[in-house]
Amino acid sequence: MTSAPRAARKGVLHDIHGVQRADDYHWLKTQGKADPEVLAYLSAENAHLDAVMAPLRDTQAAIYRELLSHVQEQDDQPEVVRGEYAYFQRTLEGQAHAIFMRRPLAGGPEETLLDLNVLKVREGLENVWVYRAVPSPDGRLWAYLLDMTGQEVFELRVLDTVTGELAEAPLTGLSGWVLDWNAAGTGLYYATDDATQRPDSIWRHTLGQPQTQDERLLHEPDGTFRVAALTTEDCGTLRLVSQSNMAQEWWVLDTAQDGAQPTLLLARERGTEVPVLTDAGDHWLALTNHGGAEEFKLVRFPKRAGTLDWADAQDVLPYDPARHLTGLHLFRDHLLLSGREGGFTRLWVLARTPGGYGPARRVEFPEDIVTVRIGANHVFDTGSARIVFTSLTRPVEHLDLDLDSLDTNLVKATPVPGYDASLYVSEQTWITAPDGERVPVSLLRRRDTALPAPTLLYGYGSYGFSMDPAFSIARLPLVDRGWVYATAHVRGGSELGRRWYDAGRLAHKMNTFTDFVAAGAALKADGTARELVAMGRSAGGLLMGAALNLRPDLWTAVFPGVPFVDVLSTMLDDSIPLTTNEYDEWGNPNHEEQYAVMAAYSPYDNLKATRYPHLFISTGLNDPRVAYWEPAKFAARVRDLAQPGSGTVVLKTIIGAGHGGSSSRYEYLNEIAEEYAYALAAVAGTLPTPDAP
Repeated sequence: MTSAPRAARKGVLHDIHGVQRADDYHWLKTQGKADPEVLAYLSAENAHLDAVMAPLRDTQAAIYRELLSHVQEQDDQPEVVRGEYAYFQRTLEGQAHAIFMRRPLAGGPEETLLDLNVLKVREGLENVWVYRAVPSPDGRLWAYLLDMTGQEVFELRVLDTVTGELAEAPLTGLSGWVLDWNAAGTGLYYATDDATQRPDSIWRHTLGQPQTQDERLLHEPDGTFRVAALTTEDCGTLRLVSQSNMAQEWWVLDTAQDGAQPTLLLARERGTEVPVLTDAGDHWLALTNHGGAEEFKLVRFPKRAGTLDWADAQDVLPYDPARHLTGLHLFRDHLLLSGREGGFTRLWVLARTPGGYGPARRVEFPEDIVTVRIGANHVFDTGSARIVFTSLTRPVEHLDLDLDSLDTNLVKATPVPGYDASLYVSEQTWITAPDGERVPVSLLRRRDTALPAPTLLYGYGSYGFSMDPAFSIARLPLVDRGWVYATAHVRGGSELGRRWYDAGRLAHKMNTFTDFVAAGAALKADGTARELVAMGRSAGGLLMGAALNLRPDLWTAVFPGVPFVDVLSTMLDDSIPLTTNEYDEWGNPNHEEQYAVMAAYSPYDNLKATRYPHLFISTGLNDPRVAYWEPAKFAARVRDLAQPGSGTVVLKTIIGAGHGGSSSRYEYLNEIAEEYAYALAAVAGTLPTPDAP
């Protein structure tokens, strides 16, 4: 194999709060991704990866074939009714991307709206993503947001479904978070970002007019807030929200009124969160933590002139600390609520009556360890709701829930060729963290797997995002080879409610990392794990870096994917994406006390001379969320500090992609296969040693 590349060392000394921080690889950031020296280094790392993987390519190919064998290549996703049509996506055997389709409910032939395979070839694109697509109210026009680089900067295209041509020139430079029509279908609402790629403005576009004449409806100057907008369930009201981790401000406008301007509905108040608010006819409905409801409650406000007043709020579903509420969807005669109880997702239905709302009835399922969520629902006057159900051993099922009886009807079970659920077993165990907190860990294995076994431990633990038990074909090649697949539900997620999130952010962030390390150690101690491989992406990559620094001896291999590992450098730079928007998550290092907290765990800054396990680090050159230079700097410094006996370090950079990797479903499977081939070789002890000939 080739020798591992060595990045040039160009010493920089950062100095803040009287603390000096040496950084030999700061140039990988400052010189930029287009710089020849930066590109040469990343190319050398890719060449090194190819050399390391050369003897493992047959294994990678075998795993890829296994993964592909479980994919129903030609398939239709469940239809979603919007207006007079049912919309769906189709995949065809051998084609890497989806085809957007629809069929008229009254009968008639299917229509192809957008074939991403054709578009990719026609426009010479390396990757292509559609984040959001919305038909006009009459169905004639179909608008979609298109990303062609992975940088999450979008074009808005509007298809005329009668002519098959674009109705107007694309709008450019858009955010991917907002796309909705006005009631007449003559205009669209969209968002744009500021220079740091923070959604800061909502716009109204009238079809046929130049983008330069579009009207800005809302602008958010506060760098810690971001904007979003969505129509109500009956499509009559546009809700505009400016939100941070700790507060929201809500505005509304009538989508049927030409030139309507937003009116303030609920002013921001730090610490008072209203993540969901909707128009319920003669009143407003909101989920909120107001009044100390840490896990959130459901309240209603009467409609009246002016902004909402908390003195008028009435409980619809009183606060219960054992029930964490997360979302709702309103129908004409029912209200569907989502949340969590006992560590798992739950749904409740409330009947709407002339006098208010009936009691909350929980939707029950025959299994305990399940994940259920509200699906795509665009029909307001209906007695059924689309929901989505899965578990570690049960592929995703799309169900229609009868909102009166609470019975479910199967719409579509995801086909998984060659999969027999009876061969696998899932369970949940609990481990004890250093501070005495009990942390849940989900486990998946084959019934015939002898323990202890090689174990992959996955984790995330940030932003309140929960790693809920869900089926994935990506795990099958490992568990079919006698591995255990484990997920540590560490603090920083919301698996056990809002308190679980708050206990893993800001000054409490270290809990996320010590929970994960404790989970790994416990799996070894209780006879589950023989060798441990750790994996996480993005903020989960931060978790990987911190766990690596805390216990480098615990892991056989670690896989930090698009990892947020240079915490201080990123959070001290308010000119790059996400920084100011995330002060409530990590802290603001311009404040000395918060700097000290972050400095204690920032993976890049806490690397030390030691024996490191094998490392497979991955990134995308166009990643706007975690820039390429974070993982690149991390790989370079690990090589500097790795002591004799350390594992192999590889850095993979996908040149034409961003945070989510390649857009091709086949390339996605191949990337999984590559990482698994590396993991298998790491556990088997057959990876080449660093700089070996």
